[in-house]
Amino acid sequence: MRVFVYLIVFFSFFDLFSQLPIMSPFAFSLGASSFMTGLAVGIYSFSNTIGNVISGFLTDKRGPFVILLIGLFASGVSLLLYTLAIGPTSLLAIRFVHGFMEGLIVPAAFTFLANRAEVSKRGRSVAISGAFVGLAAIVGPAYSGIVATKTSAPFIMSVNGVIMFILAIAAFFVLRSFTYKKKQQSKSTKHFRVRYLFKHPGMVRAFTGAFFLMFSQGVLALVLPLKVEALGFDTKTTGMLLSTFGFVAILIFLLPINRIFDKVRPMITLAFGISMMGLSMLFLSQVTELSLHFVAMMLYGIGFSFLFPSINSLLIDSSTPEFRGKAYGYFYAFFSIGVVAGSSLIGYLDLTFQGGFMLTGIILLAVALYTILGMKRSLQLTEEAKA
Repeated sequence: MRVFVYLIVFFSFFDLFSQLPIMSPFAFSLGASSFMTGLAVGIYSFSNTIGNVISGFLTDKRGPFVILLIGLFASGVSLLLYTLAIGPTSLLAIRFVHGFMEGLIVPAAFTFLANRAEVSKRGRSVAISGAFVGLAAIVGPAYSGIVATKTSAPFIMSVNGVIMFILAIAAFFVLRSFTYKKKQQSKSTKHFRVRYLFKHPGMVRAFTGAFFLMFSQGVLALVLPLKVEALGFDTKTTGMLLSTFGFVAILIFLLPINRIFDKVRPMITLAFGISMMGLSMLFLSQVTELSLHFVAMMLYGIGFSFLFPSINSLLIDSSTPEFRGKAYGYFYAFFSIGVVAGSSLIGYLDLTFQGGFMLTGIILLAVALYTILGMKRSLQLTEEAKA
């Protein structure tokens, strides 16, 4: 069962990452202006955020199995709609529907995994799921970039849609035996738990980590290709750099070192991971040699591999199965918002390559400090309670 849910996670992120190289050129081919092209790319994340939150609430109410089926089937339909895009306006509508439907899948899938993970092994479990996300980040863009040269963006999206249909049918038979027992809750308890998500220190740090993880991804997506091009290299070099961090992250996710996520407090690994990402950004702001860019991306990969399992472990530790769907819904909403915020902020400030990476590095190191101070405060409160 777990392997199958990992496949769902992989193909959900595969669909996301396979859009990156092809959506902007596709929008331009339909006659979109630069503004409409940016809107077509960004509106997916906007509607995806809405889908994430709604998925969280529905998952707690109906169970992850039903929401997974609906999300997979509806995503398949929305992906086929790309063949009907005849202009910028129709593309915007399709992108909105696609982002919303895709947003239903991931919170339900991770809730499914979290509710069936042994407490003592929850760190390794989320590390493995992180490996599938990392693999999708490597394979998705390469697949669409290569296939698009011989076919078209609608063809690629249609193939993704067929995969979603196959997963939906398989999920009906593979996952239907895993029933969901809903506990009765009063209205006041439900309202308290929604507020609780934003008051619990562990949950707040999980949301913060998710936001700034993808904030840095948004900055990388915007600034790194431009810097590589300015240094006289092509887009293939940018792909190799991004793949480097993905390969490093997957190695750490899958090698025996992943046991560290079960033995060390997640706030410690979170602070370490986001510190490494911050240092890699500062390093990228200073280097000009290509070989040093690869070193910087290796550091980023190490940071990513420590941060992703840490924020998932914090979420699991800070929630119970009765409202874990809501927690994952908001968690992945912060993922979507982070990407948009990172690229938008750097673009709005109109910073140089050096300034963009340096600002991001400082922000990430500040978040790491915030996490460490919060951990010390938590330990202090625990000691006071014992006294």
